Amino acid sequence: MKPAQIASVPAASDAPRQTRPVAVIDISTTLIRMAVANIDQSGEIRTLKTLSQAVNLGKDTFTTGMIRKSTIEDCVRVLKSYRQVLEEFQIVEPDQIRVVATSAVREAENRFAFLNRIYIATGIEIEPIDEAEVNRVTYLGIQSAFRAEPQLAEAYTVIMEIGGGNTELLLVHAGDVVYAHTHRLGSLQLRETFESYRAPMGQMRAIIQNQIRRTVEQIVHHVDPNVQHEMIALGGDVRFAASKLLPGWDRQRLGRLPVTQLEEFTDCMLALSEDELVQKFHLSFSDAETLVPALLAYLALARGLKLEQIYISNVKLRDVLLQDMAVRGSWTEDFNNQIIRSAVALGRKIDFDESHAVQVAELSKLRFQALQDDHQLDPRYELILHVAALLHEVGLYVSVNSFHKHTMYLILNSELFGLSKTDLMLVALVARYHRRASPKPAHQGYAALNRERRVAVAKLAALLRVADALERSHSQRVYQIRCTHEDGRLVISVPHVNDVSLEQLALKQKGPLFEEIFGVQVMLRATGN
Repeated sequence: MKPAQIASVPAASDAPRQTRPVAVIDISTTLIRMAVANIDQSGEIRTLKTLSQAVNLGKDTFTTGMIRKSTIEDCVRVLKSYRQVLEEFQIVEPDQIRVVATSAVREAENRFAFLNRIYIATGIEIEPIDEAEVNRVTYLGIQSAFRAEPQLAEAYTVIMEIGGGNTELLLVHAGDVVYAHTHRLGSLQLRETFESYRAPMGQMRAIIQNQIRRTVEQIVHHVDPNVQHEMIALGGDVRFAASKLLPGWDRQRLGRLPVTQLEEFTDCMLALSEDELVQKFHLSFSDAETLVPALLAYLALARGLKLEQIYISNVKLRDVLLQDMAVRGSWTEDFNNQIIRSAVALGRKIDFDESHAVQVAELSKLRFQALQDDHQLDPRYELILHVAALLHEVGLYVSVNSFHKHTMYLILNSELFGLSKTDLMLVALVARYHRRASPKPAHQGYAALNRERRVAVAKLAALLRVADALERSHSQRVYQIRCTHEDGRLVISVPHVNDVSLEQLALKQKGPLFEEIFGVQVMLRATGN
């Protein structure tokens, strides 16, 4: 095993007070990286130390499906050494460290054995992040780039990162995420495909172009041909190319790399063996293996989009994770809006009643905020409720009969930007319980949740049922409410409406779950003007 590469910044004597030391560890397909930093009260981040150690996780997972025992023990040794560094910086509490693993661990058949072995040996708990979380941190990471490059504001911008096992893609237009998808196509898999053909080196370009053609077609399908296209490339392979081709590149900004120049460089790399790449450029062998397949894939997409230049970003996963720790993992308003926009786009695909859905979502939001002392749920659950309310009737697209179950199925099998699999399950369950039966332990998905999340689903479903009852007329006439507690009952006062008999009837049917969960009966009162 090669010794860890270390870059350190001496601690300044005049470091600001009220800082907290934190660390992030990123376990990728080829490397285990760690960054240690101080975060002050204003959220400013000062990196103190970075470490990087090569491992063979991706090669194991994407060739055999399993992480070898020897690789697991290599990871144990690396993480034990990192644990010593953490102790030197007095990083010992769970909220001071975040350890994530990407596709090489997530997709390994023996991932649980790997996670358990690491925890037993080092006390480090690893979080295998899913595609939605990768998309989220990618989106957060490129926000500064959009602010710094005005020409990207109105363009269709493809953000692409080719990892060892997957290719992550975001398509952003006017600041909104239009398309987000993880393609099961990474540089290690491309390399394995090439080797399986046993074709001459000269045919590698054609093989990889054929592999990535479908990805290009899917992106082009979402792009308006009359609007300018741009591309931001992320990842170590393309950063390496930029470091050789753009010697004056200010890494705080996006680099601009002509596609013809990248193609010439890739041709030169294609002519070298992996051993020659290691010797000439001092790359690790794992980096040498992925370099050419990744560059060819970036080129294929750039050519497919008919681009003359691409932008190169120096954003790294661990940098964004540190930013996330600085805001303590809170979701920004802009990010929430992207999730909501994705939910509305899904509804429009199946021609949902948008006016009704938006109104129920707004009423749900009002109820969530007005009853904060009653439900005591984390603010993130407000977004879960909002999305569930937007999509609570999408199952009507399949059938009127048991449409709440069809709703759950459609949500679970849809791609909503920014929501993890767990978040998606919560949304699906809350939407499913907007009518008919109360949550039951035997119900699909519900039984697999922990107690905290089961309780949250029940509370949110109760809130959604009342909001749906208030919009029973599908006319959006109830748009303001006021909640008060009177004589052991929750009274919802509705201004600007004289007759709420229809809503009262609906509430009689939908209110019992609220009473069951919160222990109070709901009463609806019209206050007129």
